[in-house]
Amino acid sequence: MSNWINSSVFYHIYPLGFCGAPETNDFSLPAVNRLEKVYGWLDHIQWLGANALYLGPLFESSTHGYDTADYFWLDRRLGTNETLKDLSAEIHRRGMRLVLDGVFNHSGRDFWAFRDLRQKGQDSAYRGWYHNLRFDQSSPYGDPFSYEGWNGHLSLVKFNLSNPDVRNHLFEAVTGWVRDYDIDGLRLDAADCVDLDFWQAFGEHCHSLKPDFWLMGEVVHGNYRKWANPEHLDSVTNYECYKGLYSSLNDGNYFEIAYALERQFGKAGIYRDLPLYNFVDNHDVDRVASLLKNPAHLYPLYMLLMSMPGVPSIYYGSEWGLPGKRQPATDAPVRPDLDLDTMIHHAPQANLAGTVARLAAIRRNSPALNEGSYSQLRVESKQFAFLRQQDGESIVAAFNSANEAVQFELKNLPVDGGRLEDLLNPGETFEVRQGKVSLLIPPAWGRLMRLTH
Repeated sequence: MSNWINSSVFYHIYPLGFCGAPETNDFSLPAVNRLEKVYGWLDHIQWLGANALYLGPLFESSTHGYDTADYFWLDRRLGTNETLKDLSAEIHRRGMRLVLDGVFNHSGRDFWAFRDLRQKGQDSAYRGWYHNLRFDQSSPYGDPFSYEGWNGHLSLVKFNLSNPDVRNHLFEAVTGWVRDYDIDGLRLDAADCVDLDFWQAFGEHCHSLKPDFWLMGEVVHGNYRKWANPEHLDSVTNYECYKGLYSSLNDGNYFEIAYALERQFGKAGIYRDLPLYNFVDNHDVDRVASLLKNPAHLYPLYMLLMSMPGVPSIYYGSEWGLPGKRQPATDAPVRPDLDLDTMIHHAPQANLAGTVARLAAIRRNSPALNEGSYSQLRVESKQFAFLRQQDGESIVAAFNSANEAVQFELKNLPVDGGRLEDLLNPGETFEVRQGKVSLLIPPAWGRLMRLTH
């Protein structure tokens, strides 16, 4: 298990959109160092409290980055390998971690092995590289063979990952990424579409390169422990809580997210020791600012993200309440080219980024919030409270989604006396007597409190 991950706060960038790259790659053009744009954001990312940067797909591809054409070269729309090497050095110089996207379930149609297959058909030396390849029928693209694509998308050609040559090629690519860019981990695209024996071998290879290398799989449904366990991956995307985080606010129903958190992390929680990757939006879903009915709910939303068990991630632009909705034919609206100065001075939610920064600072300085236990204290439709404990520290998090301040009574705190000191509002304290405390929670906000004696 990666020993640095519990104290991490991620900032997630989708580079091709963020850097304003052309939507389609013209493989005949020279490289353009658009990725250098990230340098200008590093101060902001660190000010925000993030100490790990997750960069979406970077390697040569045809369009959106997930249709890889070459695993050994930075996409020419973003720069050269030296561009990434220099950026990685600066990220690590600042004491940050770097995680990239690993796309191993499939390649694009411009991948060199698939191009050879298109040219030579059954005579191609790479006919064993792809899954369910058949020469008795043609593809919708007019190829003299059919094949399997990811989720029915034939622009994403599914690899035969049991082929030793395919494995060696992908493993060599990752070896190069660690050697040349010193990456600290990978987010693994479509991890739930890949056989577990591949992830076992892949994990062994990665951890032989770096013992604390972090492997986080994209998994939407199912029992997360199927993928995240000592034999396979370190973590997966927490899509179960993703939905509850915003819909519990929209529906005035904290019971939804409370149920998920108790199921995952409570006393009998099925993922108690698993640092799941938590997020309120990403490059594949609508911006949360476009999903929430009440913009004020962004504030208790990010407070919950920063105080719940797991590893929090902020998607670029969303720290300002940036809206964005996917369209039937394109995800571009949620993957925009952003100007930092414009966002800072013309943010849809002017105070949100500063609030996120305060929350991230509290989290990173709290053993209980980084990796503490979780126990629910009370849940009502529009109020919710839980306790996190670790290494002698106890943190009470209390939330109020109502439009008015609420007096909220908590019982059964694990102490007879003491005080709860509000970390968000220094100087405000609440007396605990016989395990009970009464809190005044502001509207559409909450309190993060440390128990002192």
